[in-house]
Amino acid sequence: MKVLKFGGTSVANAQNIKLVLDIVINKAKEEKLVVVVSAFSKVTDLLQLASQKAAAGDESFKDILAEIEKKHLDALKEFIPVSEQSSLLSHIKRIINHLETLLDGCFLLGELSARTSDTILSFGELLSSYIISEALKQNLKNSSYKDSRELIKTDNHFGKATVNFEVSNQLIADFFASNENQVVVMPGFIAASLDGINTTLGRGGSDYTAAIIAGALNASDLEIWTDVNGMFTANPKIVKQAQPIAFISYQEAMELSHFGAKVLYPPTIQPVLRKNIPIHIKNTFEPEAEGTYISNQEMVHTNPVKGISHIDNITLITLEGPGMIGVTGSSKRLFEVLSHESINVIFITQASSEHSICIGILNSDADIAEEAINKAFEIEILQNKIDPCIVEKNLCIIALVGENMKNHQGLSGRMFSTLGKNNVNIRAIAQGASERNISAVINERDVKKALNTLHENFFEENTKQLNLFVMGVGNVGEKFIEQIHQQKKFLKDNLKINLRVIALSNSRKMYFDEDGISLKEWQFLLETGEPADKEKFISNVKELNLRNSIFVDITANESVSKTYEQYLKRNIAVVTCNKIACASEYDNYKKLKKLSRQFNAPFLFETNVGAGLPIIDTVKNLIASGDKVNKIQAVLSGSLNFIFNNFDENNTFHDVVKEAGVQGFTEPDPKIDLSGIDVARKILILIRESGYKMEIDEIVNESFMPAECLDTTSNEAFFESLLKHASHFETIYKEALSKESRLKYVAQFENGKANVGLRFIPKDHPFYNLEGKDNIVLFFTDRYVDQPLLIKGAGAGAAVTASGIFADVIRIGNV
Repeated sequence: MKVLKFGGTSVANAQNIKLVLDIVINKAKEEKLVVVVSAFSKVTDLLQLASQKAAAGDESFKDILAEIEKKHLDALKEFIPVSEQSSLLSHIKRIINHLETLLDGCFLLGELSARTSDTILSFGELLSSYIISEALKQNLKNSSYKDSRELIKTDNHFGKATVNFEVSNQLIADFFASNENQVVVMPGFIAASLDGINTTLGRGGSDYTAAIIAGALNASDLEIWTDVNGMFTANPKIVKQAQPIAFISYQEAMELSHFGAKVLYPPTIQPVLRKNIPIHIKNTFEPEAEGTYISNQEMVHTNPVKGISHIDNITLITLEGPGMIGVTGSSKRLFEVLSHESINVIFITQASSEHSICIGILNSDADIAEEAINKAFEIEILQNKIDPCIVEKNLCIIALVGENMKNHQGLSGRMFSTLGKNNVNIRAIAQGASERNISAVINERDVKKALNTLHENFFEENTKQLNLFVMGVGNVGEKFIEQIHQQKKFLKDNLKINLRVIALSNSRKMYFDEDGISLKEWQFLLETGEPADKEKFISNVKELNLRNSIFVDITANESVSKTYEQYLKRNIAVVTCNKIACASEYDNYKKLKKLSRQFNAPFLFETNVGAGLPIIDTVKNLIASGDKVNKIQAVLSGSLNFIFNNFDENNTFHDVVKEAGVQGFTEPDPKIDLSGIDVARKILILIRESGYKMEIDEIVNESFMPAECLDTTSNEAFFESLLKHASHFETIYKEALSKESRLKYVAQFENGKANVGLRFIPKDHPFYNLEGKDNIVLFFTDRYVDQPLLIKGAGAGAAVTASGIFADVIRIGNV
């Protein structure tokens, strides 16, 4: 014999009930069945709401009652021929009338006792089981209905009664010994006391009903039919990559169900565990799916961790003080107080010094617990031997569960390291000697990030998901998104990096999608977004609180650069091509670097100097390996190099600067490039990365531009000024020709001093043959004395800058 239990979503409506009937009819061909059913979906909630409203004197309980009545009458009419409906509809009406009488009583008395509540809640299962039983009889004559209250007996602890197994097992065995029907339908969740009063087995107790029946009958299997494909490695509503668990032990299933795995009610396992009856969790809507098989069968373990689960709405209460050290009975007194208030302790941990003890309870019990504990230890508190208990609400318990974890070293370290890297602060830790469960208490706001991070580490073949928040989608930003779209599959297959763009923003609009923006249509989606708001953007990033979050700044905006601190403090990495932050005050530069280390949030800015060239990375490696940079000579502006390589007697200075802008080599405001400030910022960053302290105003900027050009307030006025001063630029060009030199804008650092300016470069100098938009840097160090370390390559352009930003993102993925 098999016992099948169908949950509320499985019997939510007529369409779903048809699926249930098909499953039962097919299985009944093979062996006898007991079918336990829950109330129709949401009906228990409606019954609870109606009873509460009635007790509060709110007549709207009648509307809820009418909704419940209609839901069940409609279901019955769907399955029963019109000619047979009359007596069955009358039976449903009688049940509803009884329910109405009870609710009227609550309304008149203005109260709702636990006993009355149990009776009212029982109507959900009574109605659903009766309707399904009658519907089944239309197709399977050899089926019947049995009221669970006649077989399962409990004490009078209303709300969550304790089963009297001795009496119940005998009643169940006697009934089925004489029963000849192929299928018996029974209501779940409900039972009765020995004196015949309605009781319930706790929310989710239909699973328990089925397990009690299976245990009493020594059933071959207990099948729990629900709306998912078994137990998952994590809650699939929170962790999209969660996978069904094919096989799991009783103990592992019990741990996961206790920690919020909703497909199984925690006490369910006990009655079948004693009899070694396997539990099979199946999906009503995909009956062919494998599901989860729970047994004590020995299995080959590839992953020691079977699942990651959590419990929400936790409060941590800490009792501490010198008066607890070496004093026997403190823990006993604490737990007696909680027991007296009927408060369930979910989590316990105590320091070996005995100075403190920490417990986890539900938020709803926190205020009562705080008052009761402080009262119980009132004398010690007054004597300053013990502090008033510390209460921390809105926390969450996360747990790694696995039977085979005890045979693997380092799992705890791996768990806590993974959480730490994502700035998930752990408030308390507990692990039993069986090592089947490692639990940690964290802030509730971090639960999604924590679960996804741990799942990625333990179940996803070390695939690392990176969540990008991109600000700035101009020429470089567009190329960056294009490169991500092109390389997304390659990165996932070869580097195990799953890149997702969660947010995009330009100066007008911003668009967020927590599941990742479709990069095929990002421009259209961005236009449908909300108005751009820098502060709202930051707020959204923080609120999403996704693991491995990276803010990517592809602007040249000073106000955006001032937001980096907010990101880094929330463990959000920053990748930027915006030079302003690293070229700002030295103290701010150092603060950002310090925050990066403190909060384990990478701060990468390789594209600040040389676009995609590995210049900054090279400096970092030199310094890290113990070398010292003594002198730097460099052409650091690809845009200026392009301009002076193309400026000649055939191309005016004005025209060449215009063309540089068209090709995306200059900043939107070309004065930033031509004033020399951009080059000054770049050499400043290299100086600082080389270990020297310097401010931007300490760099001598020998400008070649007329003051009138630099004082213009618009691009239009600027280009007009270039035409006006054309002879000035021609004079510079002719002087270079006369000296058989080429014009290069050079940055130099030596002996603690730095300067930038236009230089006449002779033919024998390494800079002379620098073509196009290339950059070149010469590092003279303790190790590279006679022949400098030379880095050369394209130093401007949207594609190469985007590739440099992309490389920084990949660096974070490889950490």
